[in-house]
Amino acid sequence: MLKVLLTDEVQADIEELRDRKAKAKIRLALDKLELGNLGDVKPVGEGVSEIRLHYGPGYRIYYFQDGEAIYVVACVGDKATQSKDVRRAKEIKRTWKLLH
Repeated sequence: MLKVLLTDEVQADIEELRDRKAKAKIRLALDKLELGNLGDVKPVGEGVSEIRLHYGPGYRIYYFQDGEAIYVVACVGDKATQSKDVRRAKEIKRTWKLLH
C-alpha cells in the first residue's frame, strides 16, 4: 500500500464541496491511489499528474510522487479551473521539494 498525503488545502477543498457524491468519488479515487490504482491519469508537467474523474464538472486531483511510495495530493479542481490548478499544483510541488 502506498502512502498518500493530502495538503491542508486539499482537505479543505474536499470538505467545502457541497456535492456529497463528488466528495465520495474524490475520496474513492484517493483510496485507489493508496492501492496503486491510479485510474485515468495524465501528466501535466514538472512531475505533476492529474487524475481525471468523469463526474460533474470534470473533477481533477493533482498529485506528485515523492520517493517510491509517497504521493502528495497538491490540489483538487475541475475542468473549468484546470489551468489555474495545474499552476498551483506545480508551485506546491516546488515548495514541497524545498522543505523536504
